[in-house]
Amino acid sequence: MKSFRKVLYFNIPSRRGFINITPQVNAAIKESGIKEGLVLVNAMNITASVFINDDESGLHSDFERWLEKLAPEKPYSQYAHNGYEDNADAHLKRTIMGREVVVAVTDGKLDFGTWEQIFYGEFDGMRQKRVLIKIIGE
Repeated sequence: MKSFRKVLYFNIPSRRGFINITPQVNAAIKESGIKEGLVLVNAMNITASVFINDDESGLHSDFERWLEKLAPEKPYSQYAHNGYEDNADAHLKRTIMGREVVVAVTDGKLDFGTWEQIFYGEFDGMRQKRVLIKIIGE
């Protein structure tokens, strides 16, 4: 069995945002030479997320509104965590959206269902963050 590791770097210029990283994951699979196996894609920061869903702007707006209702950014004073930074809401949003995804690799491609894409979700941006891609297989 082979393994391959690649790190993606992001610096979102706003506090929150979603980026479709499926092309970068596909490129890593191609670079790895692995035809059959699994790919793990995970956010390497506690205020960011990796998840699978549809690449549709209305849905992304819905995520933003829904997450803001569940874990509103302000007032900062509502959170005990907000002593050093004002990002308690980002930690909660990450918990809701998830840390990582694992996808089957079949014949050198992501084995996706209809409309599935991999996204990086940023909830406390304006600084560099990482995403790990780890591929194992043959």
